[in-house]
Amino acid sequence: MQTDLESGLQPLLDRLSRWAGELKAQLFTLWFCRSHPDTPVLAKIVAALVVAYAFSPIDLIPDFIPVIGYLDDLVVVPAGIYLALRLIPEHVIVASRQKADLWIAERKNKPRNYFAASLILAVWAALAYWGWTYFAR
Repeated sequence: MQTDLESGLQPLLDRLSRWAGELKAQLFTLWFCRSHPDTPVLAKIVAALVVAYAFSPIDLIPDFIPVIGYLDDLVVVPAGIYLALRLIPEHVIVASRQKADLWIAERKNKPRNYFAASLILAVWAALAYWGWTYFAR
């Protein structure tokens, strides 16, 4: 038997689950858009950056940092998706969405981008080095 709190939270959890599923589908759509021949070069670059960041196993801002750690997941990634989709022709989005839906239905997991993870680690290492040399004076 559910409590009043659990039954009150269920619609919110359902909405969040649908939103997360749509976000995943949009990321996979961008994954396929970036390799479509009709996608403009700027859109390919933006899509590649957004997908690389979203599929990277390492966040630029770690999630354990209160509030700010989740901002990249809740604001930066959706804003990047929005921008990239605005730059891509509609017929490319439709074709890529069909591929994305098929990918999700068949594989149920996301590709990993270890190149993006390496870049993020390099940024953190550079910041650590800068902080060390700056504060060691």
